[in-house]
Amino acid sequence: MAKLDLEQTFQLFLRLMNEDKRLACTVKKTAGIPFLYIAHKGNASANELALLIEKSARTAMRGKRLTAETVFVREDKNLYVFRHRFYVPQEKMFCCGNLCDDCIRLKNRHKKRG
Repeated sequence: MAKLDLEQTFQLFLRLMNEDKRLACTVKKTAGIPFLYIAHKGNASANELALLIEKSARTAMRGKRLTAETVFVREDKNLYVFRHRFYVPQEKMFCCGNLCDDCIRLKNRHKKRG
């Protein structure tokens, strides 16, 4: 997955988050790590916002082999900060001998046949 795809996914995610008129979601990168700053006009909890983040992330990732990670950082009045990123899951590069369902040996065998 190209870096461009990750950026497009993040932009779609932000658009989905900002569809909720009760909040304003922006992203700031610090040391290359994206942080979501969510200003909420109501009485939402960090857990409620985390669920909204998860729902929007799932929608933005649909059809792509991506994973999202969100970590609550802090809250100040109605401003919530989360560390949030999309990433491509790591794939095995060698056989560990444990007969895993996703064994790299089986993938290579399927590619040769198909």
